[in-house]
Amino acid sequence: QVQLVESGGGLVQAGGSLRLSCAASGRTRSLYVMGWFRQAPGKEREFVAVIRWKESSTVVADSVKGRFTISRDNAKNTVYLSLNSLKAEDTAVYHCVADRERLSRRSDGYDYWGQGTWVNVSS
Repeated sequence: QVQLVESGGGLVQAGGSLRLSCAASGRTRSLYVMGWFRQAPGKEREFVAVIRWKESSTVVADSVKGRFTISRDNAKNTVYLSLNSLKAEDTAVYHCVADRERLSRRSDGYDYWGQGTWVNVSS
C-alpha cells in the first residue's frame, strides 16, 4: 500500500502562486507515476499533471500548461505542483495520485489517492 498526504493549499489572489506538496509513504519503490487531479465544486475530476517517478518525464494538461509545473524529489518521496499565474477557474480541491503500472489522464487509472488540499483563488 501507498499513502499520500498533500499540503500547501490555501487562499490566494488571482495572479498569485502556490506550491503544493504530496508526500508518499509505504511501498513507494513500486511506484511508476505520481501526479495531480483537481475537482472544482459541481464539476468532474480533471487531470492536471503527472510525472514518471524514475525518469522524471512529465505530462501536463493543456489547460494549465505554461502556468503549472510538476516536479519530484525522490529522496523525500515527494512530488510538487507549482501553480503560477493563478486564475479563479483554478479553484478546486487538488488531489495527489499514484500508480504502480501506468500513466493515464483518466481518474480511474490510479490506485492511490490523497485526501486533497483546497486551492481557492479570489478574483
